[in-house]
Amino acid sequence: MKAGKILKMLFLFLVPFLSAAQAQERLRLATTTSVQDSGLLPFLLPQFEKKCSCRVDVIAVGTGQALKLASNGDVDMVLVHDPAAEEKFIKDGFGIYRKTFMVNDFVLLGPAADPARIRGMKDAAAAMSRIQKHGSAFISRGDASGTHQRERILWKRARVEPKGSWYLEIGQGMGAVLTMAVEKNAYTICDRATYLARMNRLKLHVLVEGDPLLINYYSAMHVNPERYPSAKVGLSRQLIDWLCSKEGQDLIGSYRAGGHQLFKPAYDSGK
Repeated sequence: MKAGKILKMLFLFLVPFLSAAQAQERLRLATTTSVQDSGLLPFLLPQFEKKCSCRVDVIAVGTGQALKLASNGDVDMVLVHDPAAEEKFIKDGFGIYRKTFMVNDFVLLGPAADPARIRGMKDAAAAMSRIQKHGSAFISRGDASGTHQRERILWKRARVEPKGSWYLEIGQGMGAVLTMAVEKNAYTICDRATYLARMNRLKLHVLVEGDPLLINYYSAMHVNPERYPSAKVGLSRQLIDWLCSKEGQDLIGSYRAGGHQLFKPAYDSGK
């Protein structure tokens, strides 16, 4: 058989597969770094993609940046963890169909020596106040992320304006913050999932946990199609509904890193 005929037959064989790949629908998802860096989304999304014959393109940034991308119409949906910012996003007409579907918590981390003596405290704001009074180094994301916003809530509750040489806002993600906290024997706030995923590489310890102010809910919502008609509303809703379904909730609850459960399912169908 001539080479030309073989190539023609091969082309005809591959055309259906190439066409299917080209036709695959793509969803643009802006999300917080914690669900990406913890490995949860790389665990969940391939299963959703297979189920719905689609591709999810993930942009992992802080919650503030994720909502900014969505408000500009640059993504189809968001998965974030800042309830106040989410409610404003919806009130301003940028997003709809918000569903809270999982939860973990924030923790206050610090060096083993714990110079501010906050270990075991149950009042996170009081612990933050003690850090400030002692002048111990504190590293802040300073990036309008959900973690940064929770930190700001704690400072406000403590009636402390964080400023001075002891307080460093670095405007970077959680990984960079944790690295700097280790280098400077400093304190910081972190979502538990990110900490557990990295704990074996960190010389930081969980010193304060269990305060209700540290509970960390995650929600998903898609952009308002009345504002952005080209948004993939149907596919966004499929992903949101799947995350809230028994299958999605069971998968979230089953995900482990280093033997630890990082997130708990939290969707309440009765709401």
